[in-house]
Amino acid sequence: MPTVSAHVARTLAAHVDHVFGVMGNGNAYFLDALERETDAAFVAVRHEVGGVVAADAHFRASGRLAAATATYGAGFTNTLTGLAEAVQAGVPLVLVVGDEPTSGPRPWGVDQIALASAVGARTYTVGRTDAAATTVIAIEHALSYRVPTVLAIPYDVASFEAGDVPPTVPLRLPAPLEPAGDFGATAIRRLAERLAIAERPLLLAGRGAWLAGAGAALGELAAATGALTATTALGRGIFPDARFDLGVAGGFGAEGAMELVREADVAVVFGASLNQFTMRFGELFAPGAHVAQVDTAPTATHPHVGAYVRGDAALVARALVAELDATGASRTGGGWRERVDVAASVRHDPGTGTAEEGRLDPRSVAARLAELLPEDRVVVSDGGHFIGWANMYWPVASPDRMIMVGTAFQSIGLGFPSVPGAAAARPDATIVLTTGDGGGLMALADLESAVRTAGGRGIAVVWNDAVYGAEVHVYGAKGLAPEPMQIPQADFAGLAAAVGAEAVVVRELADLDRLAEWAAEPVGERRFLLLDCRVSDRVVAPYQREILHANR
Repeated sequence: MPTVSAHVARTLAAHVDHVFGVMGNGNAYFLDALERETDAAFVAVRHEVGGVVAADAHFRASGRLAAATATYGAGFTNTLTGLAEAVQAGVPLVLVVGDEPTSGPRPWGVDQIALASAVGARTYTVGRTDAAATTVIAIEHALSYRVPTVLAIPYDVASFEAGDVPPTVPLRLPAPLEPAGDFGATAIRRLAERLAIAERPLLLAGRGAWLAGAGAALGELAAATGALTATTALGRGIFPDARFDLGVAGGFGAEGAMELVREADVAVVFGASLNQFTMRFGELFAPGAHVAQVDTAPTATHPHVGAYVRGDAALVARALVAELDATGASRTGGGWRERVDVAASVRHDPGTGTAEEGRLDPRSVAARLAELLPEDRVVVSDGGHFIGWANMYWPVASPDRMIMVGTAFQSIGLGFPSVPGAAAARPDATIVLTTGDGGGLMALADLESAVRTAGGRGIAVVWNDAVYGAEVHVYGAKGLAPEPMQIPQADFAGLAAAVGAEAVVVRELADLDRLAEWAAEPVGERRFLLLDCRVSDRVVAPYQREILHANR
């Protein structure tokens, strides 16, 4: 007779194909049922937060829901940073956890519902008679509101017999948000009129536009208006015509490209929250620019927005194209595209090769890696000072190929466990991790997970500068004691070799040539490759300079 845990496992497996996590006594019956009674794959990680991070990265890389699992108590509390990140980044996932018995907490019990609520995640607790239905509700909540949900199985009901598992039912999910009635139609008409008379139109798109499937429609709108385009860090690659794309807006952007953005007289933002980094702390657009925003949020998300259209990015973009066509107002943006040299404007500083103290210039390392990394790459990024290098120097083909778990919550230490999620989501791609030594050491438990799951199609680039870079550049510059900001030189190459990876200590740019050889080898004949890049801590990323300037 199927148990409560089997009801959860079989219902969940009808909607996910991967579950990431760590086994404990609180989720033992769930994992037993998952393994014996479903086709869903369980991927073991080595730290509970890694299960949530992997499920998060899986969604970002594929758009498909994934699940995580952990035991109760300490296992659950270990997941909280990953949960907070997924909440703030708007990433749906389901975290299946054990929970206190229905008779009440034990001495080591904690209020898991309150803890989940504190970081913004809702908990659904299954019972003996409603486990399958509650599982469906948790999945629908995660997908409808784009948030993680916690699905709790009380310890004393996990192995109870619960009868036959109900048949799978279709999920009930909201339709894309259409602009509301006459008000929405008027807002679209006025925005189309603005675009029609713009001399220097710009379209800026973020991750929300990608999730809405707006890429093709935005490409049509850009062509119809003669607009230049730009993206947020999480929207890179969404515009189909790269000839007129200025790259990432904000601190990751090339200076020449940002000068062009500031020339825009009309800018329309699709599916981007316009955070302080994208907006260059308020300096992205010129004061006279008309900035319009299209989003599903209740209201505009930045004070510089002068017009707001609430609706799905793809629907609004298509409506704008239709409005321009209907009025015969499609035009070429005053010939702006023809007057500017986009290719020259997006070039970044290649660096000096070696910095003044003899360690590598990270800009030069990033530029050389851009020439050597496989084109099919999916980049997963930890948090830290180094995040600018991949975003500035390594182009990606689409937004689901740049995965930045941790940036929404300003966390580090989530890089290595992002690899299993991305590897499961994109089994034919090369997974490239970019991480610092501080975050890398924090995530070390899942170095083994990364090496095991990505194997010969995995690469880790460790920016090893022996400091916490963001702290050095912000607080070191203020004269605070440097000792807490320093890290003893860690041998990541040795650590990686210990769990089965090939590793190279990179002290000269020529040491990176091993990557070219590795990429030419058959996937099945090579191992996970870690590049332990000994870089200078004295080269400050441009986005960090913007932060310093804003703080002053």
